[in-house]
Amino acid sequence: MPPDPALPVARRAVSLLEPRIEAATGHDVDTLGAHRDRGILDESHTELVDRHRELAQAETGVTFYRTLLHRLSSGEFPVDAALFARIDRTVDQMEEAAAVRDAAVRRVLAVLEPIEAAARSTTQSCGEEQITAADQAALLAIAGGAKLYEHLLTGRLSVTTASGTRVPYAELQRLQSAGLVALDTSRPVHAGQPVSLTAAGRAALAANRRANPSKASLPTARPGAWPPTPARRR
Repeated sequence: MPPDPALPVARRAVSLLEPRIEAATGHDVDTLGAHRDRGILDESHTELVDRHRELAQAETGVTFYRTLLHRLSSGEFPVDAALFARIDRTVDQMEEAAAVRDAAVRRVLAVLEPIEAAARSTTQSCGEEQITAADQAALLAIAGGAKLYEHLLTGRLSVTTASGTRVPYAELQRLQSAGLVALDTSRPVHAGQPVSLTAAGRAALAANRRANPSKASLPTARPGAWPPTPARRR
């Protein structure tokens, strides 16, 4: 069956919550999605990405029917009973799509609002100036993916990041004590224990990124470093 010429091409719609997500986490939704697919986000941020993907799909549905309705009423088609019936059907479909979108918004907000609250709490209790340049560099490196390893022969501990840089173990301990990073101890340390930012760590990094926008970029992966950082997807 040939495609209906009245049907618009569906494209990814930008949700109204994307600026709030970026402000709360310090990363845009595409970067968060890449981190989620690599399994380096904590549970709350993984849930946020999953719920926002549902919202983006629902928003695309609303945009699709709105574009279709605009085309049907643009004068391109004959004004007859068939057109009226199609417009009525499209309005009903757009209303259903909007209801699905609104439900998806509520699910995103249920996950996002606690993250926003943690960001506000960290900013109020610590202040932006408390995140030093060394803290920012370490948090940015860890945000791109990091693991804690123990050398089998020497027993020395070290943190290796996706950018190929190393975070001193003493720095890791300090960031842990401050509640800015978390260590997944479910894996043996000789095999690599994943290190990730906590909600407070992301909030602190986001606050510092807003205060220093020229430094608000993730570290670039060194060729051959573990693991390669994926390019930003669109």
